Amino acid sequence: MTDYRHFLSTLCKKQWERIGIERRAGVAVPLFSLYSAKSIGIGELTDLSLLVEWCDVVGMSIIQLLPMNDVGFNFMPYDAQSTFALEPMYISIEGLFNVDLAPFKNEIKALRYRFPCGSRRVNYAIRKAKLELLRKIFKKGIKKPSAAFSKYIADNKFWLDDYALYKVIKENNSESSWEKWDGRLKYRDSHALEALSRNNTEAIEFHKWLQWQLYKQFKAIKQYAQSKGVFLMGDLPFLVSRDSADVWSHQDYFKLGLCSGAPPDMYFAKGQRWGMPVYNWDGISAHNYDYIREKLKYAENFYDLFRIDHVVGIFRVWSIPILEPKESAGLHGTFDPYDQHLWETQGRKILSLMATSSSMLPCAEDLGVVPECSYRVLEEFGIPGIEVQRWTKYWGSTYGFKAPHDYRKNAVATVATHDSSILCAWWEFEAGTVDGELFKRKCQEIGVSFDILQHELFDLNNSFHGRLRWRHKVNNVDTLLKMLNSSQDKAHAIIALYKESFDEKRKFWDYVGMGSKFSEKCSHDLIRLALEKINSTASIFSIQLLQDWISVDCLYECDFWNMRINFPGTISDKNWSLVADLSLEDMLTLPINSVIRSLNAKAGRK
Repeated sequence: MTDYRHFLSTLCKKQWERIGIERRAGVAVPLFSLYSAKSIGIGELTDLSLLVEWCDVVGMSIIQLLPMNDVGFNFMPYDAQSTFALEPMYISIEGLFNVDLAPFKNEIKALRYRFPCGSRRVNYAIRKAKLELLRKIFKKGIKKPSAAFSKYIADNKFWLDDYALYKVIKENNSESSWEKWDGRLKYRDSHALEALSRNNTEAIEFHKWLQWQLYKQFKAIKQYAQSKGVFLMGDLPFLVSRDSADVWSHQDYFKLGLCSGAPPDMYFAKGQRWGMPVYNWDGISAHNYDYIREKLKYAENFYDLFRIDHVVGIFRVWSIPILEPKESAGLHGTFDPYDQHLWETQGRKILSLMATSSSMLPCAEDLGVVPECSYRVLEEFGIPGIEVQRWTKYWGSTYGFKAPHDYRKNAVATVATHDSSILCAWWEFEAGTVDGELFKRKCQEIGVSFDILQHELFDLNNSFHGRLRWRHKVNNVDTLLKMLNSSQDKAHAIIALYKESFDEKRKFWDYVGMGSKFSEKCSHDLIRLALEKINSTASIFSIQLLQDWISVDCLYECDFWNMRINFPGTISDKNWSLVADLSLEDMLTLPINSVIRSLNAKAGRK
């Protein structure tokens, strides 16, 4: 049995004592993907009670949610308009507190009819329609003034006043970015803001009321989850939208001449440009990190654990000049701080602050190009990172998949993430392939004609979605070099891509123990064995996407490639809109629930 007692001597000792140093299993899912018989158009906060019950049935004790923050009308959870405020779409109208819904009975029924749940994609028109009805309820349905509402406003003054004002100004300016507002509002002239507040008291109070209702519903869900022994993990985006209440109200906390992204890697040949501004840590530290402390304080109302998205950005973030052409993506960026000797000091200071400022256990998303100091600091502090099965290999040696006992103990082990394909899609379209754009660029760097070689090197008839599948005849490095007509020193980057990917499917097949009858198609057995393997790792947490858990016995003819939550680096209506194939009520009666429970029990997880 893996020993996790050393977590109790780390900086996160108190959080581990509260949660317990036990092997746990969990499910990762965005709320917008869920629905119940009571949902109107999209998953609602009260629906989470059914997901808690499902976790209880299948032997899991962690629900990992995607960011729940206000996304405005962009519908991108990692590019939120506030890192405090929750998204009003998720309010359960029938669960509203201190209102009389009787006069709105027909309108609620009509809204449910207009926006039925169960389609493959979310119809985000629900947001505008739901807000219109909520505004009517706010104006006419409140029973009496609430002392609890007044207390909520007073308790959250740090962010709530600015947020509500920001929302009203946006509404008055056709939802345009704060950078396009009148200069007096843009740069927060106190007289202009006071006058606007006096003239919009009801509209401002409406946004505060929405946040109060969300607060009450979400807090009740946390309490219910605790009664069932289930912990909620929030996702607190490291970055926030340039057009957000946070940036508008604290412009000195951000470097507005830079935007964030990621450098080129094996999956994104040009890197990525996310667009969110880079933090000005000097400006934040000058105010004793109030922005970070208050954010964590508010999140504690809803979560037991929190995921730090892109934790490596706390050490250093890939920064791209705002004037750089967007088509260059992340190619022409640099790390901030530029001096790598400063990375560990900065990361250690900020992570220490986060760990000691909250009762929630921090968990870190540490994927991508990761500085060595990040792994060391996370282990020292007792903060779990993340180990993704398809990328957790013996890099630089055998390139085989890591044995379960070699996984980090301080980690969340998973077969896929919201930014990747699900297991089945990876197996059929990505395993054993290289990114076409990246390979083309590497050929150009050594003066080799990609157009001529691609037919020789790759099976183009079985290459899809920009991924190139190696031909079987390219079965060793010498053959590859001969085809490239290049030396090992010159082609070292291409050789690395080859070693990482060639015969990857056969390696994975053997790794999970599928036996001798190899198949290019995915199967229930492959998924079950892959989940068994990830559950058996040394990592203290094993948290899987809902789609991968359900795929243990629910494979059918569908587009596996598009059955994913996000395609990073793209703007598409396929992003952040995936809806589960089953309602929460149906999930509770699935025959495979006993199979999932046995998988967790077998691995000693709860």
